[in-house]
Amino acid sequence: MGSPAAHEQAVTIRMPSVWLWLIGVGTTLLGLGAGFAVAPFVDLLIDLVGSAPGPLRTAARLPTHWAVPTTTVLGAGLGAWMVMDARRESPVVTVAEDHVAIHRDGSGLHVGRDRIGAVFTDGRDLVALDPSETELARVHASDLPTAHLRDAFARFDYPWRGTTDPRETEFTTWVDGTPDLDEAAHTLLRARKRALTDKRAGAAEEALEGLRGLGIAVRDRKGAQQYRPRRPDPRGTEGAAER
Repeated sequence: MGSPAAHEQAVTIRMPSVWLWLIGVGTTLLGLGAGFAVAPFVDLLIDLVGSAPGPLRTAARLPTHWAVPTTTVLGAGLGAWMVMDARRESPVVTVAEDHVAIHRDGSGLHVGRDRIGAVFTDGRDLVALDPSETELARVHASDLPTAHLRDAFARFDYPWRGTTDPRETEFTTWVDGTPDLDEAAHTLLRARKRALTDKRAGAAEEALEGLRGLGIAVRDRKGAQQYRPRRPDPRGTEGAAER
């Protein structure tokens, strides 16, 4: 007999709609307030520094009955753009009995249940490891409710490990040239750093995949890369001795 979860539908976790609603309403209200405040604000700037930016001076010349609807529409437009950008950047995580799917910014990742040895949140990231503790996925997920993620994985008996990397203390801040990493790893970390600086997401992801292939987990903390190598397989030494 299958488990009770066998017949349950997959669970999808995404950014709560109320957050998107608050973004849209908030920017619209800011635009409304700006319509009333722009003229006094420009007068204050002129009193303090002797001038004000041209667009502000132009807006201040508008009668209030024109300025208020104009800035309100601009605020609403800004809110709509921010909502669309938030939806594009925020991951959508689907947890099913036999797999996990992660979609973000037009790309997707499918990870089979049998490949997952641990799943947890690490700071702002959602992380999945295989049984050898090699990273299968790490995605920025600060706008997904942790409780919803936990409940979804628990529903299908995934190995949820909480809100801290089980090997947290083994992460080290990367310093180029340190002897604990070989040149191939340093080359990939340099490439990833350049790609992140240049905002080339594809190149950064390619370098990250190369590092995962070497058994190295990488995360970003305070503008620096931190890495954690795969634990040595204790059977390797025993196997070598037997041979």
